[in-house]
Amino acid sequence: MNVSNDNPASTSGPVSIATKDACVDFPIFDAKSRSLKKTVMGLVGGNIDSGSKVPVIEALRDVTVNLEHGARVGLVGHNGAGKSTLLRLLSGIYEPTRGIAEIRGRVAPVFDLGVGMDPEISGLENIMIRGLFLGMTRKQMQERVDDIADFTELGDFLHMPLRTYSTGMRVRLALGVVTSIDPEILLLDEGIGAVDAAFLEKSKQRLVQLVERSGLLVFASHSDEFLRELCDTAIWMEHGRIRQQGELDEVLRAYKGLPA
Repeated sequence: MNVSNDNPASTSGPVSIATKDACVDFPIFDAKSRSLKKTVMGLVGGNIDSGSKVPVIEALRDVTVNLEHGARVGLVGHNGAGKSTLLRLLSGIYEPTRGIAEIRGRVAPVFDLGVGMDPEISGLENIMIRGLFLGMTRKQMQERVDDIADFTELGDFLHMPLRTYSTGMRVRLALGVVTSIDPEILLLDEGIGAVDAAFLEKSKQRLVQLVERSGLLVFASHSDEFLRELCDTAIWMEHGRIRQQGELDEVLRAYKGLPA
């Protein structure tokens, strides 16, 4: 295993992500039932290595990617194919069990819109905390608070504890913060829902602007429309392996079984 994660507050060189024959395994030390193994597979994807004394979930197998500054990559594949696990490998959250992963640049991992938010404090306080969690400075977030507040359309609710918010209100707040940052490497796992159509359209515009500000994008999504709006190349994941990578429309056609 070889891991390099140059992830300071800012980088002097161009951002990039490279993996070579990277594998991610999850040993299951108390897998007494098939249902437990199935549950874990549903969360991370991949295959079960039944030859090992301790059952091992082979979440990613022999993954090789080279992403440079300017890359706009869509991740496609069925649920459990390994897309979310790959995003976590590319972010440095998961280290490869075998193989190499090198990440150069400040990573903004946006996998769960609710991560880093505290239900007991106000929306305004959560804006600050979530921004810090995504790699911004306190000064940068203070400069963005008014813009985020206007975008969310939450008004006086911003002064109330997050626990008083509906799901849709929480998504609005989280999207406001996420789309205000300046990432070097942006890793997005599609999780936009529970908001009305008009607000979703408004969010898409800000997401496009967010992607334009980022040095490198990897975006996991089931929406062809959204992928075409944000990406120009794609990686098709299947059973924890890369089935195909290349130009976006070409990969989408192959994934859907359409003629070239």
